Amino acid sequence: MRTNFFLNTTHRKLLTTSLIAISALQFSCSNTSEQASEDQPMSSKLTAAPDNGSITLPDGFSAALVADDLGKARHIAVNDNGDIYIKMGDASLESDSSIVALRDTTGDGKADIKTFFGSKGGGTGMAIHDNYLYFSSDTAVYRLALNNNELVPSGEPETVIGGFPEQSQHASKPVTFDNDGHIYVTIGAPANACQEEIRTPGSPGQDPCPLLEDYAGIWQFDANKLNQKPSDGTRYATGIRNAVALDWDNSVDMLYALQHGRDQLNTLWPKYFDDKASAELPAEEFFQIQQGDDFGWPYCFYNPEKKQKLLNPEYGGDGEKVGRCEDAKDPIMAFPAHWAPNDLVFYQGDMFPGEYKNGAFIAFHGSWNRAPEPQQGYKVVYVPMDESGKPSGNYQQFADQFAGNGGTVASPSDAEFRPTGLAVGSDGSLYITDDQKGRVWRVFYEPSKVAMR
Repeated sequence: MRTNFFLNTTHRKLLTTSLIAISALQFSCSNTSEQASEDQPMSSKLTAAPDNGSITLPDGFSAALVADDLGKARHIAVNDNGDIYIKMGDASLESDSSIVALRDTTGDGKADIKTFFGSKGGGTGMAIHDNYLYFSSDTAVYRLALNNNELVPSGEPETVIGGFPEQSQHASKPVTFDNDGHIYVTIGAPANACQEEIRTPGSPGQDPCPLLEDYAGIWQFDANKLNQKPSDGTRYATGIRNAVALDWDNSVDMLYALQHGRDQLNTLWPKYFDDKASAELPAEEFFQIQQGDDFGWPYCFYNPEKKQKLLNPEYGGDGEKVGRCEDAKDPIMAFPAHWAPNDLVFYQGDMFPGEYKNGAFIAFHGSWNRAPEPQQGYKVVYVPMDESGKPSGNYQQFADQFAGNGGTVASPSDAEFRPTGLAVGSDGSLYITDDQKGRVWRVFYEPSKVAMR
């Protein structure tokens, strides 16, 4: 067995022992058992966790607990053979490795092999594309070749894009891919509203905002070219404060993202915004993106009640003025303020009922900035989409009660779980990660449960 250069010794021994045991089990079993262990586990064998692992789901849906207590589990990718890869936001509970690989050899939905590997630092981005595992730290995007049904890739990691500057906030580098050989990367703005004095009451905004040159947007790169620099990319869209939730919708061949809206309207501009207004503004925005789009940050914020973009107070706004924001592109849907959308996936599987086909699942992580009002979010919602790639109806609660306590908490640290990553398996089940404790759910559909009601 070839060993990975950045797999730590302890977990290398554990992995080797596990694989030997599995090989012996497979040798003694029938071809059906071999297929179930090597390919995507069969959904008919999935076992629902008690109370679906502490979350609520619509009728007919259940959740298996894939893993627990992993640490800060961020974005997730699921290979066609059912292997799972999760980017760790920082040091995991079991090691200082940056990726965890999971394999379910019995088909019950629970990972019985768990291996930590990687030493490229914390981060968020994780995706599988053209038989490569792509992952990001806060300053680079890497890839590893996936070969020969290996759970842990044995090759050397390659740098796809390096040299992103270090930043104190909004540093995550989520990634997605189109069908023409491009990779898209978010470069968040290292600021709240581009003030002259960062997060200082009454400080005006820099005008023009210099951060728009190198930050606050989504950049397009060549997915197959190595050792690119940020300057090698094309700024695909601008005026986006920070978009951790990013995905390409293959059904309409378009890019989508959700923005984390600005903070602290009440503490920075109490003349115009009280605590209640600051908790409800601005909306979290769902964007359909075409090349060249400008969504208005830092000059504008979206007011969901008025259904329009208004001028930020740093640039002369008072909660009513529109000004230059008349030309900023609007979202296709607005969500409540400070829910913190952290992942997006378009459902193109076949397991769920037909009405879910090509719709969008969004994971809301919950934020800190609704204080002193109770914090909200901490859920996964579903948005039905039409043939043009626009919402065909209101968003629907899909998975809820991650936070516990009725879904409303005083502080994010009080939440039991915080949804962060989403992925769809080849059988059509939906995976959800949590970066509070590191729980992973696998949501599946059982028509018989509906029929019995």
